[in-house]
Amino acid sequence: MSSDGTISFISKVVDTQQAKEMIANGDYMIIAGDEKVLSQLPSGNWIAGTIPYFMSSDGGKVDQDQLYINVINGCSANNPPRLTLYDVNSIPRVAQEAPEHGLTILIVPANSQVHSDYAQNSPEYRNMFFSPIMGWVAGTHLDDIGDKTAKVGFGPAAGLLSDTQAAAIHVPLPEHQIANIKIVNLFQQGNGAAITFEKNGFNVESCTVNGSKMNFAQYVKDNNIDTRLPLVANYSGVMVNVSIQEVLENEVNLYAPVYPDVEYKFAKPMDDYISEFDTALPATNTGDIAYSCNCILNFLYCELEGKKTGTLTGPMTFGEIAYQLLNQTLVYMTLEKA
Repeated sequence: MSSDGTISFISKVVDTQQAKEMIANGDYMIIAGDEKVLSQLPSGNWIAGTIPYFMSSDGGKVDQDQLYINVINGCSANNPPRLTLYDVNSIPRVAQEAPEHGLTILIVPANSQVHSDYAQNSPEYRNMFFSPIMGWVAGTHLDDIGDKTAKVGFGPAAGLLSDTQAAAIHVPLPEHQIANIKIVNLFQQGNGAAITFEKNGFNVESCTVNGSKMNFAQYVKDNNIDTRLPLVANYSGVMVNVSIQEVLENEVNLYAPVYPDVEYKFAKPMDDYISEFDTALPATNTGDIAYSCNCILNFLYCELEGKKTGTLTGPMTFGEIAYQLLNQTLVYMTLEKA
């Protein structure tokens, strides 16, 4: 660890050669980048996810040639981070295998079975919510959807890229540090109809609107719903979004699952995302922020290319993980004095 035993995260946007030098140095890293760049990386102490969208210190950018890297500084030689791959059978163990005092960064590939299982079942995983688990869903360039699959990278396995497994780095912390996960969700339930669903899942056909059963796709079309706005559920004051991926003839595909017996409403529209975001960010602890990610839908719908979201940087992702899967949120983790 560092001289005072403190863990810190340092973010950088680098080219392939710089990344190779950092890997050769033995640095523990979390990497975001396009598949063609990740595929050039040698084995080492890193996990990664395919995504070419970042929020850099210069603002939002689309870059298929550079990598967004978080280096974990101060790791103990006696108790180093542990890098692990999870498939659909082992992903329920992710919380059990988290450090007793530490944090976990988890990356899952979009539209995989492990993504689906984590999204629908993670709140019920054993020991979930005992130790901070934060992360994101890897994706592709939007022009490549349908042609390429999202992948995670796993440095210890000779730079393996997998579209069926999740990758995690479990990071022990010294006793004088704690990790906290925080969510910036600008969306609130709107004044529209209350909507419920019969079963959980990413694909929805029927729903119940104010007590009347109907086809959900038809309801969205008939009411000219702005599908840039997510469905929002109110969990005892905590707003959780479910974003619309596409509306087909008889069904709606979602970026996160809905659950039965939960009341959803479409979100209230926002006039100025950047202004709302700056207001929502805490002004007092941004120096403690170690890691963050934001949703690709926020990047698109709020036209964040070239714009900054406070001092926060990080990948723009196909889903955010704050213990469970979220959509259209910004998630960040702080490292603070215990």
